[in-house]
Amino acid sequence: MPARLVIIPTYNEKENIRDIVTHVFGLQPEFHVLVVDDGSPDGTAAIVKGLQAQWPGRLHIIERAGKLGLGTAYITGFKWAIDRNYDFVFEMDADFSHDPNDLVRLYDACATGGADMSVGSRYVNGGHVRDWSWDRVMLSYSASLYVRSILWLGVRDTTAGFVCYRRHVLERLALDEIKFVGYAFQIEMKYRTKLAGFKIVEVPITFIDRVKGKSKMSANIFREAIIGVWKMKTITQR
Repeated sequence: MPARLVIIPTYNEKENIRDIVTHVFGLQPEFHVLVVDDGSPDGTAAIVKGLQAQWPGRLHIIERAGKLGLGTAYITGFKWAIDRNYDFVFEMDADFSHDPNDLVRLYDACATGGADMSVGSRYVNGGHVRDWSWDRVMLSYSASLYVRSILWLGVRDTTAGFVCYRRHVLERLALDEIKFVGYAFQIEMKYRTKLAGFKIVEVPITFIDRVKGKSKMSANIFREAIIGVWKMKTITQR
């Protein structure tokens, strides 16, 4: 029975995808990978399909037509994972801003540490951000502080996108009702997980700015998070 699936959304990640997949497959315990590619014009999907013969049954890909948003990519991946009975499902970026080695620590927090959701956190003791300018760090930290002050999440890194879920969390959440697609998606998933009564644990990580490829961050994504938290206060768990 499959146990651990890492979902990696991609758009124009040809510089990183081969290396990130290879690194994940070198870990113990064994992880599977699902790439959800949003029609990358740079050939990212073709690279993934060319690698599948090296890891049959472990490397998977879903190709979508155009940029449909980070949140919908993960929702697509979550449903795929549930249908195939993966016990632990991970979110991770393709650009090495998340250290693949930390997948094991996120897994341990859920598998043996009692967490239903573990979050790779920059803003707990032992967490760090590397290669960011001071103003970018302050902007990110202030955004998380802003979210905490409104939603009382009990999570310090509210916008973190390096996450492990136990399958029963994803089965319980109303995935088709998730409203947001950018940073606000990450906040909403944590908020809905908390409302459902699940235990969230933060695991300290070092977040590293991407070296290859272009960032997908935009003002619209950040604006969605700032405005979206007020809309989230109307969410109730049924």
